[in-house]
Amino acid sequence: MNVYETKTMAQRLEGNSYPGRGIVLGMTPDGKESVAAYFIMGRSVNSRNRVFVEEPDGIRTEAYDPSKMVDPSLIIYHPVREMGRGLIVTNGDQTDTILEFLEKGLPMEQALRTRKFEHDGPNWTPRISGLLSPDGSYKMSILKAADAAGTGCARFTFEYPGLAGVGHFLHTYVCDGNPVIPTFQGEPERVSIPQDIDAFVDELWNNLNEDNKISLFVRYTNLETRAYRQRILNKHV
Repeated sequence: MNVYETKTMAQRLEGNSYPGRGIVLGMTPDGKESVAAYFIMGRSVNSRNRVFVEEPDGIRTEAYDPSKMVDPSLIIYHPVREMGRGLIVTNGDQTDTILEFLEKGLPMEQALRTRKFEHDGPNWTPRISGLLSPDGSYKMSILKAADAAGTGCARFTFEYPGLAGVGHFLHTYVCDGNPVIPTFQGEPERVSIPQDIDAFVDELWNNLNEDNKISLFVRYTNLETRAYRQRILNKHV
């Protein structure tokens, strides 16, 4: 068994109709740029009724058709926000919790001890979070139910050095399911990161399930100059 096996995102997504929401953090093969990607998927009308909108410090989700919005509590949030020279990426409003703690000089882990998985039983959707540091290293976290009844929260944090051409992929679900969607298990998955941002965008977008994909964000940041290239794709345009 090769514990360091690295697959492409196409291989990780192929045939999986519903990995849910996903974060990818890593570094380009030349070691000069950090990489962050975030995508959302949805099965319900309310969840699918979203787009990514650019903000001065990142992005936010917004209803594509406000008249169809039912419950904004778990689907409207800021997935990506800058913190100094770092970048926070999450699948919920814990983005703001992490930012608040970091601004006080407190770590992401402490911020997430105040949060738990989403209150959408029986799925108990995990909260996944990532923090990309200025030197290209990064942390990834998942908060998930400790049992089927959602009576407790299990918290896991993973910390990685920036490795040229390597990234890690963390998503909310293993795959689709009925009546319960299985929660992601194990460590974030090793993936290869292309040098070209548009090649990576195409690889991600084209391998997300056509029926369930909603929006995609990708950013490549130069580690020296902090200049970045960014792409946002929305199924609803």
